[in-house]
Amino acid sequence: MKRCPECRRDYYDDSLLYCLEDGTALVQGSVPFLEEPQTAILSEPPASGGGRFSESSTRHQIHATAAEAESPSTFHGSTERQRLSTHLAAKPLIAVAVMLAILGGGFFGYRYLNSSGKQIESIAVMPFVNDSGDPEVEYLSDGMTETLIGSLSQLPNLSVKPRTSVFRYKGKDMSLQSIANELRVQAILNGRVVQRGDQLILSLELIDPAKDVVLWSQQYNRKQSDLVSLQSEIARDVSNKLKSKLSGVDEQKVAKSYTANSDAYQFYLKGRYYWNKRTAENLKKAMEHFQQAADTDPNYALAYSGLADCYVVLGDYTGTPNRESLPKARAFAERALQLDSSLVEAQTSWAYSFALLWQWDRAEIEFKKAIEINPNYATAHHWYSLTLTETGRIEEALREIKRAQEVDPLSLIISYNVALTQLFIGDVNGSVQQSKRLIDLDPNFPRAHQSLAQAYLKQERYLEAIEEFQKAVSLSPGDRQSLRDLGYGYAVAGKRSEALVVLKQLQAKYEKGEAFPADVAAVLAGLGDKDGAFAWLEKDFQGREGRLARIRYHMPYEPLRTDPRYADLLRRMGLNP
Repeated sequence: MKRCPECRRDYYDDSLLYCLEDGTALVQGSVPFLEEPQTAILSEPPASGGGRFSESSTRHQIHATAAEAESPSTFHGSTERQRLSTHLAAKPLIAVAVMLAILGGGFFGYRYLNSSGKQIESIAVMPFVNDSGDPEVEYLSDGMTETLIGSLSQLPNLSVKPRTSVFRYKGKDMSLQSIANELRVQAILNGRVVQRGDQLILSLELIDPAKDVVLWSQQYNRKQSDLVSLQSEIARDVSNKLKSKLSGVDEQKVAKSYTANSDAYQFYLKGRYYWNKRTAENLKKAMEHFQQAADTDPNYALAYSGLADCYVVLGDYTGTPNRESLPKARAFAERALQLDSSLVEAQTSWAYSFALLWQWDRAEIEFKKAIEINPNYATAHHWYSLTLTETGRIEEALREIKRAQEVDPLSLIISYNVALTQLFIGDVNGSVQQSKRLIDLDPNFPRAHQSLAQAYLKQERYLEAIEEFQKAVSLSPGDRQSLRDLGYGYAVAGKRSEALVVLKQLQAKYEKGEAFPADVAAVLAGLGDKDGAFAWLEKDFQGREGRLARIRYHMPYEPLRTDPRYADLLRRMGLNP
């Protein structure tokens, strides 16, 4: 172990020569200080005489040692007096040693002496509470939570629950023990953020929910201009409570900040705040803030990664053609990776762009790189699963989407794609159950009603299917996918006039650049107009405007799959029929 004599920080990487904080030359060895934070350890209650030392027992032992030194009455004669003198001379040293041992034992006892203790290996960072009374500061509390989750996820052998899982509990009145049981974690970190003018106050508590005890707490008071350094300090402090050792490399990963500019960082946090809302309007707001972050700091890799994330999914939410959105998505992803090749988000968007270009082999190579960078990034498994489905490797696709769900069990969009994949392989009952669980999680999530409706169509439960399709449309006004599925549902259920109304709506949306030709083709397929459907699919193919390869597994295109034109279309996209 090495220590910085200036800031008293310990390092366990013996190859380091200088302090990462202040550049001071490191010295060998370490002396514990009472005020230093120590690693939090979950343990069973200590037995009597166990490893935890109370302040009173420490004082008692020190006083007993001093009293013993003042009572030499049992020694007689000059020889004995000499021995006593030598003994007494050593007593202060012994007393100091005993005192240090006792203090060190009390300090480290809970960590080392209790044999039943166990290292924290899983944690949920709950959404920080905005105590400022200003909803405009919500982006800050949410963003600091997400940044800390990302930092702690860099630690090896530590399971950190992803954002989508923990944010499901935001604003809900649930016991910490219930949350810990649902998420299967040993520890929970709570935080409260207050902004007063240019001052930020952050209070943190690390809690053992099984015993309802606080393992560690800390309050930080900083200026808002110090937000970047504060975030690094918090990440480092929390990681030190969770790990017995951090190598120099791990320390750097955890405390890494991608910009020194507080304004750029706040623009980025606002961008992520809107990105996570996943609507057309909020995606556009996210892009504005990510662009402001990049303009403020042109070398801010995360800002470009955020822009790439937005543009690569823009077509899904707005119907923006690939020819408009994809070049920007690729340019921003490439720029982010040039600045930092370890950004899994940018690597995943980069990989997905190849799938959207129908460059299937290259997409697979890039997805595997993303998963190698961070095997616990659920979106990489999710988007890779979509690509595998499009290429007809359905069993592999199911494994990948299940893996994504393991990593992020409460992600709505991932669970929706699990239901779709089950439907595609013929597990209709499994798809129904998955969709109902998803609705239980969030009855206002439109995609859950879409997948349930599609499963009901398979079971010929037409009235129930139409009802679910209508719920999806009402929950997502203007969404092209919900409208497409409703039109197809009307057609299959024999409601031709209603289907024709939806068909006209989709054609109008296409003219405004808010829907794809394949959306129109879906309703025509349901109405039995195969020639019309293939004419619109060809338009989609020629313009490469949308997500045409998804005709392979989306239900509305089922009536077309026995037609020779369907197999020919797949081959022209580089896919095996």
